[in-house]
Amino acid sequence: NKITITNDKGRLTKEDIDRMVNDAEKYKNEDEEQKNRIGAKNSLESYSFNMKSTMEEMKDKVSEEDKKVVLDKCTDVINWLDSNQLADKEEFEHKQKELEGVCNPIVTKLYAQNGGAPGGGAPGGMPGGMPNFGGAGAGGAAPGAGSGGSGPTIEEVD
Repeated sequence: NKITITNDKGRLTKEDIDRMVNDAEKYKNEDEEQKNRIGAKNSLESYSFNMKSTMEEMKDKVSEEDKKVVLDKCTDVINWLDSNQLADKEEFEHKQKELEGVCNPIVTKLYAQNGGAPGGGAPGGMPGGMPNFGGAGAGGAAPGAGSGGSGPTIEEVD
């Protein structure tokens, strides 16, 4: 994006315009860091809620013990998110890797027991199986929003 500041009415001095352009450049990096931090937070939050939803939808196909492990960890992460809204991007990413470390083996076992997910996926939506929420996003998508480009993306709007 390129910002153009014009002085049609003669209200801004050359110094004012230069200051505004310099301020825009100065805050560009901070804005990018904030965007990445919010993307990581949204990715973690989305993954947590998606895993809770998946466990509820698949409750008859997953053991009570596995379901409890995933739901407890998701609840812990959601509570952590509520009290750490201003955490760093790295903290959100670390929490997501922690959560994935708990959830991925259980989801893998779930799909292995049920003959995999090709074509069908989970009842109620997740066609083609569980999306990979880890890793970096593509283009303007939030990190973890998927790299296939065929699903929804998360954008922060002020």
